[in-house]
Amino acid sequence: MRLFVIAATALLAVSGCTPGSQSPDAIRQDTRNATATAARDAKAVAQGLVEGLKTKGPLNINRASKDDLETLPGVDGGLADKIIAGRPYGNSAELLHRRMVTKAEYDRIADRIEAR
Repeated sequence: MRLFVIAATALLAVSGCTPGSQSPDAIRQDTRNATATAARDAKAVAQGLVEGLKTKGPLNINRASKDDLETLPGVDGGLADKIIAGRPYGNSAELLHRRMVTKAEYDRIADRIEAR
């Protein structure tokens, strides 16, 4: 249904913005191009919504399971165990200050973690 609305909107936009001397074939081609663009954009929006809904926000390093920690970029089982063993943390930067992770590792995960 949404694709139909987008296609109809694209058709109105194309037909309203074209000179009256354009042939029906040219109008159909313009409409086809506009519809394809609108469909591609709608698909990108839908994928963005799905990804946004899957994102639960920052991972709490004081409560996250080993499996959850392993979803972070560059965190393997050994590093996850090390993070868990060092709990509790007052803030996420303590991972770096206590030498649980390297600066490079911390930079990769800093925007995805928090300590509550």
